Amino acid sequence: MNGGPSGFNNAPITRTFVVACCLFTILFGIQGRSNKLGFSYQDIWKKLQLWKLIVSVFAFSSTPELMFGAYLLYYFRVFERQIGSNKYSVFVSFSIIVSSLLQLVAQAFLNDPALSMLTSGPYGLIFSSFVPFFFDIPVSTRFRVSSVSFSDKSFIYLAGLQLLLSSWKRSLIPGLCGILAGSLYRSNVLRIRRLKFPEFISSFFSRLSLPSVGGTSSAPPPRNAPSFAARQVEGNYGGPMSSAPEPPEDSIATLVSMGFDRNSARQALVHARNDINAATNILLEAQAH
Repeated sequence: MNGGPSGFNNAPITRTFVVACCLFTILFGIQGRSNKLGFSYQDIWKKLQLWKLIVSVFAFSSTPELMFGAYLLYYFRVFERQIGSNKYSVFVSFSIIVSSLLQLVAQAFLNDPALSMLTSGPYGLIFSSFVPFFFDIPVSTRFRVSSVSFSDKSFIYLAGLQLLLSSWKRSLIPGLCGILAGSLYRSNVLRIRRLKFPEFISSFFSRLSLPSVGGTSSAPPPRNAPSFAARQVEGNYGGPMSSAPEPPEDSIATLVSMGFDRNSARQALVHARNDINAATNILLEAQAH
């Protein structure tokens, strides 16, 4: 299962976050300070080491955690494509702030020596993203191994489970706080889902012109020329269905925001009779061929 077209196209916030996590983790790893960056109630409130509030969000404490965390952040770029960079930046900010506050509360009330320093990294954002992943991303493939049933979403859950249990209690608490933060966002507490930042904030990340991994910089095709994905949709599902109603503009816009081109999105919706989940699966299957 993938998160749409490869690369960071239409996902500048995700790109910045992944690059920052890699740089912070490598930098502090070289300095041998990775194990000292964890989220600590004592350090923040009593020693006033406020810099840890920022560093602990970006720097993972080990290379395996960085690998799993970066992979999940990269996959979850699909949500930035769905709701746009502006609203996604609100989701990122809300997830990090709320999960951080919940971690401080957990450390203060549990009073467990094993939790004196929680593991570092963007656990709040990653595990907040599992909430929309569970509810909003459809299963496109199911298969069985022996007598156990799996889906294409199982690999994402397994990567998340590995990250959640990587440091036992020290990573379990940040992960659970992230899931709770994601649930609060989904429930639209304080109408957070209607909030938008000033446009210059999200456009700032778009101007950070690092080349997108796996992206392409070639010129767009002519307006009337069908894309490869559009031709693949036609090849897999036959010609356009004349009896199908014209796809609504908001459904086309949703698929375009996920990184698919407009012509392919429209044809997929026509074949899926305007079922956006089915159209998404059609487009993903077309890319896999």
